[in-house]
Amino acid sequence: MFAAETIPSKPDRYFNDYAGVVSKDASSRFNEQLAQFERETSNQVVVAVFPKMQSDDDIAAYTQRVAQTWGVGQKDKRNGVVLFVFTQDRKMFIQVGYGLEGALPDITAFDITEHRIKPHFRSNDYEGGLAEGIDSIFKAIRGEYKGTGKTVRESRGATNNLGFWFFFLIFFGLLFTISRRIKRAGYRYGSGGDGWAWSYGGSSGNGGGWSSGGGGDSGFSGGGGDFGGGGAGSSW
Repeated sequence: MFAAETIPSKPDRYFNDYAGVVSKDASSRFNEQLAQFERETSNQVVVAVFPKMQSDDDIAAYTQRVAQTWGVGQKDKRNGVVLFVFTQDRKMFIQVGYGLEGALPDITAFDITEHRIKPHFRSNDYEGGLAEGIDSIFKAIRGEYKGTGKTVRESRGATNNLGFWFFFLIFFGLLFTISRRIKRAGYRYGSGGDGWAWSYGGSSGNGGGWSSGGGGDSGFSGGGGDFGGGGAGSSW
């Protein structure tokens, strides 16, 4: 690793505009599109827009190390893609994980940066360039793998929730058993002796339910993907 090099911390979003080149609405929209793409295909695509490279190395080698450190893509499929943009350096590079090099070979990655994104960037239309770049990557890698309907972060959250509900059911069972014994002993419990009322998400009858995390900004969590240097980039 080069002495004058910094590896940025792994982001917690799919779309990361550290250079402030797009609006907050566009950033949120891109982020949700990328999260939904993982739900549908299991492929993880991350976009990171920085002001400058924090390395003296060339962009291909540096961004490979960053993508590898972030672990973009699922470990068993290695299906991650990262679009890096450095606005002051006027450089960009698409890093492609091992598992997607067939669907997104170097020549296709170069075509996306050179002919899809670059014309927009030259006109300072970063939002348009990023939108076309993201769409082009989607088209190239869609269908390689089947999605589960959840992102890695959402899947991990569901696993953690199982433990919570297990202990909740045990607690509820004990409470039910105790209340039955009290009732048999001739005591009354609760308001007016009608028993316990349980509710979740507000007052009863309001139609509250579970959310899969589709609203707001969906969070990114790397899955342990692997990068071998596949990809290409352009300058503008």
